[in-house]
Amino acid sequence: MLDWWDIALRLGVATIASAVIGLNRDLHGKPIGLRTLGLVGLATATVVLLASPVALEAGRLSDATSRIIQGLLTGIGFLGAGVIVHNESRVKGLTSADYVWFTACIGIVCGLGLWRLVIVALAIALVLLVFGGPFERTLHRVFRGRSDKPPSG
Repeated sequence: MLDWWDIALRLGVATIASAVIGLNRDLHGKPIGLRTLGLVGLATATVVLLASPVALEAGRLSDATSRIIQGLLTGIGFLGAGVIVHNESRVKGLTSADYVWFTACIGIVCGLGLWRLVIVALAIALVLLVFGGPFERTLHRVFRGRSDKPPSG
């Protein structure tokens, strides 16, 4: 059985890692933020721990844990879909929806206690969040791609 410290570590890291992603979204004025994504990570880690803590200690996923993870990843799509908005000229919220799903994955991995995977995935996600937008805009300017302005005419 998992001890109190291990449970607190898994749930705490899931919440903090997910909240860091939410902070980035919040600072950029996106429809979801620190609290929302922190709770997504916490909730998914909690449910993974609930599924089968004994199997997690042995380093194996039980059938129940596997089914819960499948259900989480399917169901979290509905939360992500709620932040996607389509208007006449563009679709907004896709990155926020992606990060809702990603924070669910972070919560699952924290629930499983796979710390190296959490650290690497979080680092890559934060690099993508911080540098992805400016890099994408630069590529569009260089290659004369689409702009953020709606087409005229």
